[in-house]
Amino acid sequence: MITDVRVHDVRFPTSREKDGSDAINLGDYSATYVEIESDSGLVGTGLTFTNGRGNEITCAAVRALAIHVVGREPEEVRVRELTQDPQLRWLGPEKGVIAMASGALINALWDLRARAAGKPMWRYLAELPVDDLIDSVDFGHLSDAITPGEAREILEKGLEGYADRLALLESAGFPAYTTSVGWLGYPDDKVRDLTRQAVADGWRAVKMKVGGPLEDDVRRAAIIRAELPPGALLMMDANQVWDVDQAIAAMGRLAGFDPYWIEEPTHADDVLGHARVAQAVAPVKVATGEAAANRVIFKQLMQAGAIGVCQVDSCRVAGVNEVLAILLLAAKFGVPVCPHAGGVGLCEYVQHLAIFDYLRVGRSLDGRMIEYVDHLHEHFTDPVTVVGGRYRLPSKPGYSVEMRPESIAEFRFPDGPAWR
Repeated sequence: MITDVRVHDVRFPTSREKDGSDAINLGDYSATYVEIESDSGLVGTGLTFTNGRGNEITCAAVRALAIHVVGREPEEVRVRELTQDPQLRWLGPEKGVIAMASGALINALWDLRARAAGKPMWRYLAELPVDDLIDSVDFGHLSDAITPGEAREILEKGLEGYADRLALLESAGFPAYTTSVGWLGYPDDKVRDLTRQAVADGWRAVKMKVGGPLEDDVRRAAIIRAELPPGALLMMDANQVWDVDQAIAAMGRLAGFDPYWIEEPTHADDVLGHARVAQAVAPVKVATGEAAANRVIFKQLMQAGAIGVCQVDSCRVAGVNEVLAILLLAAKFGVPVCPHAGGVGLCEYVQHLAIFDYLRVGRSLDGRMIEYVDHLHEHFTDPVTVVGGRYRLPSKPGYSVEMRPESIAEFRFPDGPAWR
């Protein structure tokens, strides 16, 4: 039984070095960090990622939602009880702060379950019976796109060839790409040096930020492409800054650098806009999802043929349960999943989701990659391991986002030593 919920406002001063900078963001990578204590003595940990100011709002939302968790068994808590709390839903049912706070709590509950089973999260999910996975998914507002019966068929097929797929990951790891070479605030020399180092370290897929002055984007793309070997992938990310026509025009210039995808070319909620961009810029793929509010937006993006790559975020939507729904939708529509990572703890999270997707849902590595950035992993007790541009399978029990106590103390806002 859950006996207590603790929440910490933890912020890292990444803006000082312009780490994480893009067309709209220059912030301090932050975590609404949650610890859920049980009467067994186990503690489940979860977080949601924010960008600095406002993290206190998400922390307050977690405290307000904790009433649905304390005094109950982890398996008893239903997602809708949090995302559609009748007294909080006016703040944003299934979207925004409420969904993100719910995700921190729900992810911590799943972490607790995996720890109790003594398994890393990817294995815990992958070894759940089909009925348990189906019961974990809210199919509300999805029935016109996927039914429980269709989801069951996908998951049952996921049992076929499971051992072979697992053996491949154990030997080779999961493909990845790095965003660390191309933050928008980095000077050209730093971009060039980081790209050279990435190639030397075995990376064959990198991402750059675009959406500043177009001539700057063109110049920086030329620098990165010149350093990449033949066949290497270059992705671009506009972080929603363009209008639809601007996106189409900008990609007309940038297409000469052979980008594999353009990420968030316009507003996250503009499903029809994404569809227009996707049609206009093909064969360049449109990728989006990190700021998509919920499973319904993903449903519409896929129904409209608006995206070629699904970039679900581990905690922007309401945690593991809603991610399961989105993975099943992606499998139904044949859209590869490359989860959004980057922010603090997100790489640790999404490795589990991508591995589970390959083992039990998508069953293919074609077009699948996990995002990686090289920031802040040292603050976790079970940080990601990436070798030669591939994630190695995590082996410790849980969801890999337990923070080191000394990191919480150092970067606790506003009274930690890093902020005083």
